[in-house]
Amino acid sequence: MPTHVIAVANQKGGVGKTTTTVNLAACLAAQGRRVLLIDIDPQANATSGVGLEKHEDASAYGPLLGEGKLAEKIQRTAFDRLDVIPGEVDMCGLEVELARAENHLQRLRLALEPIRAAGTYEVILLDNPPSLGILTLNAFVAADWVIVPLQCEYYALEGISMANRILVQLRDGGVNPRLSLLGVVMTMFDGRTRLSAQVVEEVRRHFGELVFETYIPRNSRLAEAPSHGKPILHYDKYSTGAAAYDVLAQEVATRLKLRA
Repeated sequence: MPTHVIAVANQKGGVGKTTTTVNLAACLAAQGRRVLLIDIDPQANATSGVGLEKHEDASAYGPLLGEGKLAEKIQRTAFDRLDVIPGEVDMCGLEVELARAENHLQRLRLALEPIRAAGTYEVILLDNPPSLGILTLNAFVAADWVIVPLQCEYYALEGISMANRILVQLRDGGVNPRLSLLGVVMTMFDGRTRLSAQVVEEVRRHFGELVFETYIPRNSRLAEAPSHGKPILHYDKYSTGAAAYDVLAQEVATRLKLRA
């Protein structure tokens, strides 16, 4: 069973990146797939979003510096088939420490190799900082695919242009020749406004079929779920947010050609 590694990234903050990573992971797991979520964002919001505490020495910090194995950091969550490697505030220091390290862009890829080789997980999702620094570049080098969440607001295209440029440079430069854009997911969609429709139309003009058919709506239940340490599917499975992420997970599975 091949393992698909997906980096969820956007250098702009507040676009629903972590919300998308957490809920996509939970929905894929609920659909019967083994999923590993790796939180490499120093804010560690994905960690608390699945109900885990942020603890020192629990993250990928040590393994990315060559201290210990990444697989030893895997923790179970309360949700079937969903495991996590938590984040922690100390990850902030990695940007500086990795910059001085040998093979500084390959550290996550090398640390992930034994987990991929084991074939335990169908999907590994990487939640990244809202920047295109060394941690995000490590995720791009380790990943097969990138998903970019874009909010339905003006300047949305600015959030993807730089990420897409770096993706192309890493792929065409031979650093990660298998890297591809899996899709663009439109978030914070408000069907009552012309603005949301106009932004989606503009993004579709640039990226065509790479834009997922599913739009993630503005939804108060989605905003509440992280404070309860639960993905939306387990917080309010009848909400519009839960329905949207469930359908998005099916779209992702289809694009990855995962077994039914």
